[in-house]
Amino acid sequence: LKDCVSDGPEALLEQAELGRSLDQFLRTLPQKDCCIFVRRYWYMDSLTDIAVRYHMAVGSVKSSLHRSRKKLKHYLEHEGIFV
Repeated sequence: LKDCVSDGPEALLEQAELGRSLDQFLRTLPQKDCCIFVRRYWYMDSLTDIAVRYHMAVGSVKSSLHRSRKKLKHYLEHEGIFV
């Protein structure tokens, strides 16, 4: 694990930039999609828990996450962070 994480000044700057970009991206999503994305990837909620919380089918949660990941990839490519 230590080989995967760098804590030098450049790595810290890159992490901060990625954090800002992710924050900006999340602000572009509709509120419900943003909440679903954060519940899944920040709080690590299960798909079932998210579906219950937002009164959705599990398949709808999966679709929302898929669309959000696709948008995130496009956003990061546009920002020059992910190529």
